[in-house]
Amino acid sequence: MKRNIFYSIIAVCIAFMTVNCSNELEYKEPQVTAVTQLLSPNKEQSAKLVASATASMFFEWAPAFCADGYEPVYEVLFDLPNGDFSKPLYVVPSDDNGARHHATITHKILDKVAQKAGIANAETGTVIWTVVASRGVKQVKSAEHGTLSITRLAGFAELPTQLFITGEGSEGGADIQKALRFTSTESGVYEIFTRLEAGKNYYFVDNKEGIIRKFYLSGKAIKEQTEGTPSATVTEGGVYRITLDFNIAASVLEKVESVGWYFSPSGKVDIPLSYQGNGIWQGSGATPFRQEGWGRDERYKFEMVVSKEGTLKTIHWGPVNSGLDSRPSDNEGSDYFLVKQWNPSQWDNKWKLHGIFDTEKTGNKTKFTLYLNGDAPYHHTTEIAQQ
Repeated sequence: MKRNIFYSIIAVCIAFMTVNCSNELEYKEPQVTAVTQLLSPNKEQSAKLVASATASMFFEWAPAFCADGYEPVYEVLFDLPNGDFSKPLYVVPSDDNGARHHATITHKILDKVAQKAGIANAETGTVIWTVVASRGVKQVKSAEHGTLSITRLAGFAELPTQLFITGEGSEGGADIQKALRFTSTESGVYEIFTRLEAGKNYYFVDNKEGIIRKFYLSGKAIKEQTEGTPSATVTEGGVYRITLDFNIAASVLEKVESVGWYFSPSGKVDIPLSYQGNGIWQGSGATPFRQEGWGRDERYKFEMVVSKEGTLKTIHWGPVNSGLDSRPSDNEGSDYFLVKQWNPSQWDNKWKLHGIFDTEKTGNKTKFTLYLNGDAPYHHTTEIAQQ
């Protein structure tokens, strides 16, 4: 009997100790306080964004505290003016991967925030922001929030590094793998010479696969489409020169009316070139040199006439080297035939034909091919035309 009582007491003690140890070992989420004060920017602040990689806005708040003595991790949350941050538009960790009670947020990121808020390029709209402090899985949102009026960049904070045209109305059709490449003329500026079909959709992409950004024209402005397929059309089909400047989100469309081989001695186009597709023109004809007192004149260039909003403009395409004044040798390098746009002039910025193309002396006719596309630097070729 005494032995049974003894063992019962031992069992009770063991049970008590087990429960007590279990309570001591039970993990308790450390408590963290909410941020109680937003210090910067002001409660109501305006931000006019600028296109600079280093432009930023400084956000700061009073620190929160954790019960275990460790530092909390912070995130800045952005939302629509009527939002409650339960599904924020954008989340940015504070400086030093969330360790600091301040965040340096670039204008590029703020432009993305504004875009997600539905604010158009160069337009002004409002978002709200607050801060969440966390320790482990425990997160506490500040009861305070600030209001930020953002004037978006006229251009794009993140410029595409390459560009293609696609869509039913483009030369490659709706198959994005057949999209034609633009030429980059300077940072953020692209151009292409291409045919567009009237009333059919076309748009622009920065990749043919993977993550693809899509752009389209709304009037003269470049817009980015975040969902679905963008839509833009031309009312008149034809070959167009499309220039897109993503720095200012602006476009220029010029319809190419004609392209031809311009013979300087005659001061006019003597051989018309027809469009072949993908920014290529080609034409053939007799090229007799002009007999002058000092010798035979063989100077030439290419002339393009474009129209924009009913106004015609003449463009000359000549050598990159404006001082070029010699015939090409039998083994002339490709640089001689590179092409650059110039203001119209009868005698300036011209090439000279090789002697084999003097029709009057050799009987040969010449085939000219002008390449204005993104597959290679703008250039042209001359070859004896097939009779």
